[in-house]
Amino acid sequence: MRTTEETEGFDGEASNTSMISGASSPYQPTTEPVLSRNVLGAIRCDMEYLRSYLGILKAVEVVLALIGFICIETIMMCSPCGGVYFFEFVSCSAFVVTGVLLLIFCLNLHIKVPQVNWNLTDLVNTAASTFFFFLSSLVLACINHNTGAEIAAVTFGFLVTGVYGLNTFLAVRRWRRGNGCQGAAQTSEYIRARTASRGEMEARPELA
Repeated sequence: MRTTEETEGFDGEASNTSMISGASSPYQPTTEPVLSRNVLGAIRCDMEYLRSYLGILKAVEVVLALIGFICIETIMMCSPCGGVYFFEFVSCSAFVVTGVLLLIFCLNLHIKVPQVNWNLTDLVNTAASTFFFFLSSLVLACINHNTGAEIAAVTFGFLVTGVYGLNTFLAVRRWRRGNGCQGAAQTSEYIRARTASRGEMEARPELA
């Protein structure tokens, strides 16, 4: 039989062997803390954006587009129906896209996706909505049956066209201002790099 001392010695050797094999193993346990990304916890409503002119315009656009869509949906009979269907598609699409952008800007979700040029995205949406709302309202005004729902839809269509047009003008200004700041930053970085390179050349004249 093995004595107690022999058993303890065997256990010690086994422990040392496991430690050595663990140290030589390429798969080592990491001690770096795992950062939990609580995305939903960082989402907050930006009341300053809602109080700004861009936020107010977006909210008005969503409301007017929804009212126009409801008005056109109350029409039960139409012949021809091309103008009705066109206005229905434009109002529904503008309501959904503008509503999504409003949520993105209000909840500061655009900060989490900096790869997307959100100013340009907003500009494209407002410009396209202005054009298609004007076109669909004009078509519906020319082809209608003088019903109350059609007249209301045309009225709200031209109203939301004006709001989208104003938003497009402001979006163009913001987009140009953003491009100007970006270009100035790139120019400043280029001048700083040239200055640093020139300083190194002066410090080491033997390289010239």
